[in-house]
Amino acid sequence: MKTFLLFVLFMLIAILVIVLAVILGESGAWYFAWLVGSGMIVLVTATGGVLLDTQDEHAALEAQARSGNGRT
Repeated sequence: MKTFLLFVLFMLIAILVIVLAVILGESGAWYFAWLVGSGMIVLVTATGGVLLDTQDEHAALEAQARSGNGRT
């Protein structure tokens, strides 16, 4: 059921984008590219933040293991 609801949601979004493209005319492609590009910038930035946090955690665990405090 969840898959079906996601499919319906994405279809509604696609219909909305198509309607907006028709209304905007020649500018529609530019606005669509702007929206997709903005979304990609946000996703790449979030991914970079996650990778940085993971690297910091890994470095902290290595430093802790080297100092001998990692033993239980």
